[in-house]
Amino acid sequence: MGKKIAFFGFSISFSILIVIMFCDKLIENTSRGYFYLPKTCKVGLVLGASKYTTNNSINIFYKYRIEKAIELFKSGKIDFLIVSGDNSRKEYNEPAQMKRDLIKAGVPKNIIHCDYAGFSTYDSILRMKTVFQQTKFAIISQKFHIERAIYIARRNGIKAYGCPSKDPNDNYYLTNKFREYLARVKAVLEVVLDKRPMFIGDKILIN
Repeated sequence: MGKKIAFFGFSISFSILIVIMFCDKLIENTSRGYFYLPKTCKVGLVLGASKYTTNNSINIFYKYRIEKAIELFKSGKIDFLIVSGDNSRKEYNEPAQMKRDLIKAGVPKNIIHCDYAGFSTYDSILRMKTVFQQTKFAIISQKFHIERAIYIARRNGIKAYGCPSKDPNDNYYLTNKFREYLARVKAVLEVVLDKRPMFIGDKILIN
């Protein structure tokens, strides 16, 4: 009986590992070749993150994404920025925080648009199409995050391109690695199930 239980447990664990590896490779392969910025692509999507960590220090993922967005605008490669993140609580507003920091760095406020319902990467990407009416844009985040975002976009008929920000050091990266594996499985399931964003809302014109 003990051997059967052990074998069953091993089989389940092995199956889960195969699923994780499959999703990881699928997303990596789908995003390959899209890490460049076409001249005709003038809208950038900055994927949200909390500015501060749980110990109240600056979130390095957030810091590098904002710096990359500033760089792309000031170099003339991007004309408009959409900052998308979580605003599910009155006291927590990722898009507003990103917009404030971009304006402080000299980015004109009239070229920044906020997506307050970017509760997940999947929602942020699909709302670019359904709300902001954008089917071609650059994604600004860390490379591993952009790979997943490009997979979601391309599977939904969106021409997305990656503009990776600087990666944190290995200590930061390793703590997020396992979480990213699970996020990739979730992304594949969302695409397969044709999930819709939590909120759609009125259309917003970018011009």
